[in-house]
Amino acid sequence: MAQAAGGTSATYREVLGATGALLPVLSFFGRLPVAVIQFGSVLLITRTSGSLATGGTVACALALGQVAMGPVVGRLADRRGQRSVVLCCSLLNALAITCYTLGALAGLPTPLLVALGVLAGATVPGIGPLARARGVALVRRGSADERVVNTVLSLESTMDELSFVLGPALIGVAAFAGHPAYAFGAAALLVAGCGSAFALHPTATATAVRPATAHAPREPRSRRPRMPREVRLVRLGLVLLGVLLGGCGAGITALTQKLGQEDQAGLVYAAMGVMSAVVGLSMAALPERFGLALRWRGATAAAALLSLLLIGTQSMPGLYVAVTVFGAVFAPNLITGFGLTERAVPRERLAEGMTFAASAFVGGQAVTLAVAGRLAESHGPAAAFTVGSVAAALAFGVALLVKAAPAAPGVTPVAATPSGSGRGA
Repeated sequence: MAQAAGGTSATYREVLGATGALLPVLSFFGRLPVAVIQFGSVLLITRTSGSLATGGTVACALALGQVAMGPVVGRLADRRGQRSVVLCCSLLNALAITCYTLGALAGLPTPLLVALGVLAGATVPGIGPLARARGVALVRRGSADERVVNTVLSLESTMDELSFVLGPALIGVAAFAGHPAYAFGAAALLVAGCGSAFALHPTATATAVRPATAHAPREPRSRRPRMPREVRLVRLGLVLLGVLLGGCGAGITALTQKLGQEDQAGLVYAAMGVMSAVVGLSMAALPERFGLALRWRGATAAAALLSLLLIGTQSMPGLYVAVTVFGAVFAPNLITGFGLTERAVPRERLAEGMTFAASAFVGGQAVTLAVAGRLAESHGPAAAFTVGSVAAALAFGVALLVKAAPAAPGVTPVAATPSGSGRGA
């Protein structure tokens, strides 16, 4: 066990040697505003409008804006490079978050809040998935093996989880101190500062654009490398995992509200995220014989079973225990989903593939926030938690269909694993 831990530490050092120590810090604080506005939108709009259903609807609009534009941002980053794309989006997103917050505080009608929410979501710079693409490109440039690539994905997913710990915690602290809007102001400053620094970091050129892209006419769509069918299957699984998290989020908000402890909703989310982050970091220690397909089946099955604990929860202590236990399975699901995506997408479309995978997850979460929020208002928190459990069961069904497939065009072949997931998606 000590030898495995030492090997894992060495692998993480190898990753940091390729990326530099500053890049993960910038990418973490650059992606933190996404966690703040996604989770905080429900609390902010619910606080200012007095309706959980309205909060869910506006949060859904914000997330759908991100879903619609996320793949476009990734495609532009593949074609034009990350520097100019991320810099532009970071500054626009800071402005959009500010307008959205001021609109909520001014009590604007729901349609206007929806429009501002869409704008705030559409301008998200996509630092999380773009950092994955950049990190993978950096270690592959050094001829790293698949274990190092998987460690990059584990580190990035862990930073996602940590951002979704600190984001809700910031909302909880802001709500306790006075108003959730304080956290939105911090989010605008962070995306403007750290997002711009991430864009200007020297490693922004790691995912270099093909020389012909800048000077030649755009490549016909029919000649672009196609996404394999397996990638779409993984995206479906990620959509269902987003539904699971959306149902949990609506249920947590509704239950804390029912118990008169709505200001603890962010702290409950933080408890789930801490456990998820700890398990996510340890994923790099798994032996290679546990292939990605096998990991995903195990992770989705565990999510389906453990999500049942939430349905019967009726107290704050019980909620903290249930979400902490459930949090242990969430990072493995996301890490594996992104790992399957990275193995199958063409190298020329890596940023697009990563942003599309992130958008699939956020899209499932977005729609569920609106639907489950209304269900929770009408039928109680258990209804929202049930939506999540059903989605987890369906995600397990999708995971059973994931098999090894021929590498997509431009994908570096990797050795097959005993589970048959060596190239699979």
